[in-house]
Amino acid sequence: MSRMGEIIRGSGTGVSRESGRSSPLRRATPQLSMRLGHYTLGFAGTEEELREAQRLRFKVFADEFGAEICSGVPGHDIDYYDDFCDHLIVRDLDAGRVVGTYRILPPVAAQAVGEYYSEKEFNIERLEALRPQLVEVGRSCIHRDYRSGAVIALLWQGLAAYMAEGNYRYLMGCASIGMADGGHNAANVYRSLDAQFRAPQEYSTFPLNRLPIERLGNDQDAVIPPLIKGYVRAGAWICGEPAWDPQFNCADVLVLMPMSQIGPRYARRFLHSGE
Repeated sequence: MSRMGEIIRGSGTGVSRESGRSSPLRRATPQLSMRLGHYTLGFAGTEEELREAQRLRFKVFADEFGAEICSGVPGHDIDYYDDFCDHLIVRDLDAGRVVGTYRILPPVAAQAVGEYYSEKEFNIERLEALRPQLVEVGRSCIHRDYRSGAVIALLWQGLAAYMAEGNYRYLMGCASIGMADGGHNAANVYRSLDAQFRAPQEYSTFPLNRLPIERLGNDQDAVIPPLIKGYVRAGAWICGEPAWDPQFNCADVLVLMPMSQIGPRYARRFLHSGE
């Protein structure tokens, strides 16, 4: 088993998410092996492993949350960015299935794509100077039967190792809030976040399809999604107002985490693990 923080680049090319061809970058798939009880963490290195992650994404986003996904492969969430990303997967050895996944777009891959995925939803011009050290994460999902903490902890440990190995300084991603209630909770979540969680003005971003929080907010208590709660507790910033994503039936806030901002509790938990 690799020690935390050690990621070894494999000798093969990246895996195509559509036809089995090598990825456009022909980058080596990172090699990482961690185990926690009956869970293992690594990077998807074969076409079938990628398909497993994409099936899990479809199960969570489409079947559970109502996203409209038309990827051309029934029962799979596949998009153009998959070809350029590294994909963390957690497998339950007892059940023999992938139960958690995170996809990662490093700076060189974002440059090859021509943009980060987040730029489909936000104007991020103020983050321009960060691009050489800016890693984007997305499509985070965990099977509904495995949301007790162990799986997300493993995914975050793998993500921390990836950041450390590449000496990347900033982590960015869209964090989603469901809109089954018409968007009221999404507006309340944003309004409930304390000023200490807001990014400095020089790192502000702006939604391209703004959620009308002034109209949707009400007096109900905000139910903050666990992922957003984890990000801000770890030291991440919310960069601005939410964007509405009609395809995924959610509101997204853009999260920016300077690795130097991670608090001591989360540094111990996610950045320093043993064998």
